[in-house]
Amino acid sequence: MNKRQDDKAWKVLKSEYIFQEPWLTVRREHIKLPNGNEIPDYYLLDYPNWVNIIAITKEKEFVLIRQYRHGLGYSAMELCAGVVENYDPSPLVSAQRELLEESGYGNGNWVKYAELSVNPGTHTNTTYCFLATDVEKVSEQNLETTEDISVHLLTLEELKETLFKDGIKQAVQAAPLWKYLAESKLL
Repeated sequence: MNKRQDDKAWKVLKSEYIFQEPWLTVRREHIKLPNGNEIPDYYLLDYPNWVNIIAITKEKEFVLIRQYRHGLGYSAMELCAGVVENYDPSPLVSAQRELLEESGYGNGNWVKYAELSVNPGTHTNTTYCFLATDVEKVSEQNLETTEDISVHLLTLEELKETLFKDGIKQAVQAAPLWKYLAESKLL
């Protein structure tokens, strides 16, 4: 999401990083609102941009993964997803790389499907969601040492059942899946 001129934009009077690590950066800002009021301690979380992929095989199966998520303390069903790395020339390249690394699926037809924010009030990054159709298994997974991911191919009915039972907890992943089902009139 691009930042643009906005008559309701807040003025930053002071900005300082209070914590900087690769996966969590916290910035405190002293803000002045257009009406003159001030917020002396407003906190922002700086993350890199993210991608996720609705991947559908030539056989019309949805490629999902399952991995442990420590924040919620359980293994979750998810879309393939990851960070837009600085060395990737575009979010599309990042998405294609993540799908291949996490699932071994690739090729197919790709379109940017959605741009979302986890929380535009405090998070500075964007999640780019891509729709990849007619993907096929082209390699084995190429996981990082910190990843333990299993690949699952779901039919449309299994995907719908998973969504209706709140089986996908990541909001920036569930939202584009619901959008896909609604736009495709598959609900």
